[in-house]
Parts: sequence; C-alpha cells; structure tokens
Amino acid sequence: MLSVQNLSFSYGAIQALDDITMVAPASRITCILGRNGVGKTTLLMNIMGLLRPTIGAVFMEDRDVTDLPADKHAAAGFGLVPQGRRIFARLTVEENLRVGLASAGRKAKIPDEVYELFPILKTMSRRMGGDLSGGQQQQLAIARALVAEPRILLLDEPTEGIQPNVIQQIGEVLKRLVVERGLTIVMVEQYLDFVKEIGDRFYLMDRRRVVAEGITSDLSAHLVHRHLSV
Repeated sequence: MLSVQNLSFSYGAIQALDDITMVAPASRITCILGRNGVGKTTLLMNIMGLLRPTIGAVFMEDRDVTDLPADKHAAAGFGLVPQGRRIFARLTVEENLRVGLASAGRKAKIPDEVYELFPILKTMSRRMGGDLSGGQQQQLAIARALVAEPRILLLDEPTEGIQPNVIQQIGEVLKRLVVERGLTIVMVEQYLDFVKEIGDRFYLMDRRRVVAEGITSDLSAHLVHRHLSV
C-alpha cells in the first residue's frame, strides 16, 4: 500500500500541491485525474523522491520514504514510467532494460517475464530505442521499470500518443501484473475510457488539490464536466 499524507509542494513562491492526502491500496490500480497543470505529474515526482515535499509525508506500507533519496527509490520497491517515456534512443532495447536493472542495484539477467509480457521487445532486443514506434517505446519504458521487480509502479500518462491496439495491450499487461504479481499501480491518466476499463479507484485533482475520490464507477458525468472538460 502507498499513502500520501497532507502533502504540499511549492516551486519557490508558486504552490503546486496543496494538502494532498490519498491512499493507493495494495494490488489495485489507482488513477489520478485532472486537467493539465493541476499538479498530477508533480505529485508523482514527490512520491518517487524526485521532488521533496514542502510539508507532508509519503509512506510505503508503514515505512516513511519521504526523505529517501531519489536514487534509492528503485531499490526500495518503486518503479516509474515517466511522461514522454524517456527511453535512451541510442541504446538498444536490451541495453535500455539493463539500465532498469542497474537502477535497482541488480546484476541478474533480464527476467523472462518481461519478454512474455511484451514479446515485441524480444524480437527487437538489438534495435536502437530511437528506432521503435511510440507504442513500442512505451512498452519498453514499462518493461524497463518492471525489470527491477517493483512493488509499486507509477505511470505518468501511459496512453499519451499511443495507438488504440497498443493501449489495449498495455491495459491487459497492467491488469495481469495486479492479479498475478500483486503489483500496486498508481497512474496519472487523461483517457477516461482507459481509466474506467482498468482502474479500481480514482482521485480527481483541481487547482492543486484533491476534489473527489472513489471507485471508478463513481466517476460521474457531473464530475467529468466540472473538473475535466475543457
């Protein structure tokens, strides 16, 4: 389980997060929704340790990881799939995956499960990351996080710019990871159909704060119109 307690964060004089409290249950998919600029990515960066909260705390189960250095989060059980994928274009697929292993301090071989989840990566293991399509790069970014065998996986806009058939594949993989591995997933996502299909719970953000939460079936047309419609 992941919990965020009364977390606030500021970029200098600009407040980006205001008293955020949320719980992501173990072995569930929790989705963070909101318009652009409300602080969703900033929240993930605080959870991952890439930013340090002004006040508040982040817990993995009973462990306070708020002050854990960013480079220690992977070893502690966190995995991050950042917005825009950020794969290494001039490294091969296999080399990208080995970067994920190294980030968690592991020297073992790439788990066979990764290639079972994303067979295209096995086929393209010697291809440069920059030669892959957007959907293939997103699969690589997820696989790179998974090789370290995280207990909590954070994803930032995993469907952005991805073709529908790959979105479906990614959704199936995430659901499988929850069921078979017991993975806890926290996902920032704008694609409502995807959220409703695979998400268990949601937190809706507006103006730096959480304004609604619940199970995904509670994500009503009223909430969508009020806080998500442009």
